[in-house]
Amino acid sequence: MKALFDSVSYNCSKVVTTSYSTSFSLATKMLAKSIRQDIYNIYGFVRFADEIVDSFHDFDKETLFNDFEKDLELALKNKISLNPILNAFQHTYHKHNIEKHMIDAFMKSMRLDLSKTKYKTDQEYKDYIYGSADVVGLMCLKVFVKGDNEQYEKLKDTAMSLGSAFQKVNFLRDLKADHELLDRTYFPNTDLNNLTEEDKLFIINDIENDFKEGLSGIKQLPIEAKFGVFMAYRYYHQLLKKLKKTPALEIKNTRIRVPNYKKAELLTRSYVKYQLNLL
Repeated sequence: MKALFDSVSYNCSKVVTTSYSTSFSLATKMLAKSIRQDIYNIYGFVRFADEIVDSFHDFDKETLFNDFEKDLELALKNKISLNPILNAFQHTYHKHNIEKHMIDAFMKSMRLDLSKTKYKTDQEYKDYIYGSADVVGLMCLKVFVKGDNEQYEKLKDTAMSLGSAFQKVNFLRDLKADHELLDRTYFPNTDLNNLTEEDKLFIINDIENDFKEGLSGIKQLPIEAKFGVFMAYRYYHQLLKKLKKTPALEIKNTRIRVPNYKKAELLTRSYVKYQLNLL
C-alpha cells in the first residue's frame, strides 16, 4: 500500500501550499496538471524548513532543524520517509534529478536564519539569496523542463533571477516583521531604523533588473509551465509596484498586501495576455 501512503504525502504537500500561500497556490493551479504536484512537493519542503527557523519561537529551533535535516538526508537516501512532506519531496527530487548541491545550499541558508541577523556585505547577501531562493527556482525549472538539459542550461540564469526577485520583494514587504520580531537585516549597507527613499529606490531598481531578466526566461518556458509562472511574476511585480508607491517609513511600519480582488484582476488580465500570445 505504498501508493496510498504516497498519495497521502502528496495531499499533505498540497495542503501546505494552499494553507500558507494563497498567491503561490493560485499560480500553481495555473500549471499543467502533469507538473503541478511536483511544485506542491517542492513548496511543502521549503516551507517546512522556513517555518522552523521563522516561527517556532517557543521551541528549540536548532534541535528541530537538525532533526529535520537528518530526516531529509535519510529520505533522499532511502527514497521514503514517515514525514509525509519529505516523502513527497524525495519523490520529486529523484524523479527530476535535482542536484544535491541545491538542497545543501538551501539548507545552509535556512540554517543561517537560526543565528545570523545581519548581512553586512553584498557577497553575504548574494550567498544567502542563492541558497534561499535561486536554487528553489532551479528546482522548479528542473520540473518544468522534464529532463531537457539543454533547455535547463539555457534558462537557469533567468530562473535564478526570478527567484532572487521574489525573495527580495519578500524582504522589502516583510521589513517590519524581520526587523522587529526576528531582529534580521538582510539588505546590506541599509539602516532600517532610518530607511530613506533613496535606500528604498536602490533596492527596488535592483529587484526590477531581476524581474526583467526573469521575464525573458518565462517567455521561453514550456507551455505546461509558462502561464503559472507568469501569474506568480505578475503578483510579485504588482506587489513591487505598491511598495514603490509606499513611503519608505510606511514600508518599515506596515506590511503591504495585494488584495484578493486585485489578484483576481491580475489573473484575468494575465490570461488574456497569455491567450493572445503577448508574453
